[in-house]
Amino acid sequence: MRNYKLTIAYDGSRYQGWQRQATTDNTIQYIIEWSLGRIVGYRVQVDGSGRTDSGVHARGQVASVKLSGLYDPEELKAALNRYLPEDIRILKVELVKNNFHARKSAKGKKYEYYIDCREKPDVFSRRYCYHYPEKLDIEAMRDAVKYLIGVKNFASFTDNKETNDTVRRIYNIKIVRSGEKVRITYYGSGFLYHMVRILTGTLIEIGTGRRDASKLPVVIAAEDRSLAGFLAPARGLFLRKVYY
Repeated sequence: MRNYKLTIAYDGSRYQGWQRQATTDNTIQYIIEWSLGRIVGYRVQVDGSGRTDSGVHARGQVASVKLSGLYDPEELKAALNRYLPEDIRILKVELVKNNFHARKSAKGKKYEYYIDCREKPDVFSRRYCYHYPEKLDIEAMRDAVKYLIGVKNFASFTDNKETNDTVRRIYNIKIVRSGEKVRITYYGSGFLYHMVRILTGTLIEIGTGRRDASKLPVVIAAEDRSLAGFLAPARGLFLRKVYY
């Protein structure tokens, strides 16, 4: 068996997230597996670096798959892209060592969240930004970052009540304003279910003065989801890169 690493971009607008589901075939993982199966002639299992929610996009999702044949990476990429819909694209195919696993081998991830603060949403980017027509205090949001950096229990920032493993490391959060748009970039060892979107909602509340950044240590210590900010919409979120 040969092991292949796929780097993938997709517009998540019309899909039910990355993860294969029993109740629908409309997921990124299923469609890639189906397309690969048509090429190789048997069912395959594609393992992603992690799940992205329904409506979330990716510019650098990574997946791994083991195939019985030896394929030229460029030819495999071209064949796969011929079968895939135009809103899912394989950017790169690499032949890697057999012990590589897209999720288990990952060392960190980079996410980007886009916010459009103008009065009316931009015509061309409205599907890829959260339209929030209020002025944001970027300096207040940046001041809040220091409370979120490091190894912490982020139980207050996830909607998954089943997991007991809620400790993650955030390496950095960068907040950049360009005209009426704001980009928040998150660098971390990994992220919990809805974590980036809840962090974004919390930072937005700080940026509008509805929340005091200095109280973030209390929110973190409480391990109580109800004390953190709102869940920002999926459409503004992109998985930008996975680090190995």
